[in-house]
Amino acid sequence: MSSITDKMKSVAFKSAMKTAISYLDKDPDANAIKVMNLVDKFMPADWYVPQRAAIREAIETKNNWYQVVEKVWDLDPGVRKAFFTNFMVNASLSGSAVQEDEIDKEGCNIPWAILMDPTTACNLHCTGCWAAEYGNRLNLSFEDMDSIVTQGKALGVFMYIFTGGEPLVRKKDIIALCEKHSDCEFLSFTNGTLIDEEFCREMLRVKNFVPALSVEGFETATDGRRGSGTYQKVVHAMKLLKEHRLPFGISTCYTSANYDDVSSEAYFDQMIDWGALFVWYFHYMPVGQGAAPELLPTPEQRTEMYRRIRKYRETKPIFSMDFQNDAEFVGGCIAGGRRYLHINAAGDVEPCVFIHYSNANIHQCTLLEALKSPIFMEYYKGQPFNDNMLRPCPMLENPEFLREMVKKTGAKSTDCEQPEDVDTLCDRTEPYAQRWAPVAEELWKENREEKEQRSGCERCIG
Repeated sequence: MSSITDKMKSVAFKSAMKTAISYLDKDPDANAIKVMNLVDKFMPADWYVPQRAAIREAIETKNNWYQVVEKVWDLDPGVRKAFFTNFMVNASLSGSAVQEDEIDKEGCNIPWAILMDPTTACNLHCTGCWAAEYGNRLNLSFEDMDSIVTQGKALGVFMYIFTGGEPLVRKKDIIALCEKHSDCEFLSFTNGTLIDEEFCREMLRVKNFVPALSVEGFETATDGRRGSGTYQKVVHAMKLLKEHRLPFGISTCYTSANYDDVSSEAYFDQMIDWGALFVWYFHYMPVGQGAAPELLPTPEQRTEMYRRIRKYRETKPIFSMDFQNDAEFVGGCIAGGRRYLHINAAGDVEPCVFIHYSNANIHQCTLLEALKSPIFMEYYKGQPFNDNMLRPCPMLENPEFLREMVKKTGAKSTDCEQPEDVDTLCDRTEPYAQRWAPVAEELWKENREEKEQRSGCERCIG
């Protein structure tokens, strides 16, 4: 019965979304509150209550979230329509309903998004990046990627993210994939240096490709890692994207060396000025032969990241997500197919872009078979790995879980240059996990208390 109810809910919300988009296109400022009144009138009172309350508050107060929506409405109309249709409706509503059905039927994780590496090639040679070592030796063919997307759509997956290497080394194949699968949304992590006028025109043509440009902070830090002149090339790429009214975001890895800069108000204001709609923060992961444990943020530095990002999320017109400190919003670890998986350029299907162990290769099995492979099933049975959502990862904060899963399943290292034994990796993260645990417990307790207090205040006001 609940499955039928959820499907009805999804259909109703999809219909409301399509009507709202059409209505808002005419005059977003004047019609926004009217649309919410219409939604409240025709949708059952107990459906999507928090989401509807947050949207209504944004409209009524014209807060920073409303400003983000206004920026979305400034995008090219065709691109904006494709984003709402592919991301909001296909990936997040229709797709999620199919995924839930498949989880019940197959008894394994089904992801919301699939990450894949078109190539290991890159036009830069950044310090500490494995792509610089691999060179142009591994590639997923267009047929490989097309097959992955086709299989994914059958499971309800309409969100695809390119990693690498530098994905835009394969510009033509990526655009061809976007064109063939026009009902999907494609995002790419990119260094941004290959984005030019011609590629912007191609993005406008296919309408369903969004880049997330990697920036290390300000010019000195970015050029120090990526090479002299890189920062200005990335800034130029963002200028082109903004001029063409194309959506883009920022991807930033924070470390013990740059955490202060990349969490500063000046950095947030700079990203907003560039025109970015979102910023995704990633905690440094000490993986592989180039690992530098000294770059791991200290507990105090990670706590500061936690506080600053949440502060600016409530005040700045840019959507920010910290993938290590925001696990509470997604129920813990999202890897192992629970929300996403990663397929490298050799075809190895990995539980996480940072955890390079696998029992399956997409050239030898189907996507569904990979999701049922031993290590993926251990993720399915083991998640969440910790009730404290500030300790979500089985490698970084709970390394005992990764040790056990890899050994139990016989998963092999997928690092083609220098395979890394799981004990070597986990020995490197164990001290970090021990230092972070007591701090995370205090922070999580504080988080719970704040939520309870806020809930109590809302009940009193109600």
